[in-house]
Amino acid sequence: IMKQKIIFKLFVLGILLLGSLATNAQDPTRIKNQVDELFNAEYNFSPDKKQVIFTGSSSVRMWKDVQQRYPEYNIINNGFGGSQFSDLIYFYDELITKRTPEILFIYEGDNDIASDKKPNKILKEAKGLIARIQRDLPQTKVVFISPKPSIARENLKKDYIKLNKKLKKYCEKQENLEFADVWNIMLDENGNVYTDIFIEDGLHMNKKGYDLWAKVIGEFL
Repeated sequence: IMKQKIIFKLFVLGILLLGSLATNAQDPTRIKNQVDELFNAEYNFSPDKKQVIFTGSSSVRMWKDVQQRYPEYNIINNGFGGSQFSDLIYFYDELITKRTPEILFIYEGDNDIASDKKPNKILKEAKGLIARIQRDLPQTKVVFISPKPSIARENLKKDYIKLNKKLKKYCEKQENLEFADVWNIMLDENGNVYTDIFIEDGLHMNKKGYDLWAKVIGEFL
């Protein structure tokens, strides 16, 4: 009986470990349809304008008027909902190198933290992604958009702050890599996130939220 109990406990432990692994590393093929759509999109761009790609999770995907905000650039919105750094690495060729952008904005880390990934692990993935970009697209200026604060993920605030510090510090040491801080502009004078800049889910932004982002992003264009 004692042996059976031990075997059962090990079995349960194994199931729990598999569960934590599954939540930590998502299956990238779950968003393949979104990526295929982005990959196959056709654009009628002006040849005399610089090409800019925005990619990353749903905060980018839902920025519908990003092209209208920066008409002096050819903007491609390659945002794909629910994504993490690992997904962007998986779909690297489809979302980044196919278009050879002159400027590349990346928004990842938001869902990584929410999926219980540790800041150090996320930073490691970010570094791996940048190493590939610097190798394949040495002329491309890359800008990490900091993970944002939100009402829905208020409980993870400390982890986001920790990740942002690490990403910023890393960017400062790299050539052609910059850090766009959208965290602070979304907070009031008491350090609390504005409540009127989100849609009903408390996670994704409304026009007011994107107005704040546009102020920060505009400085890098």
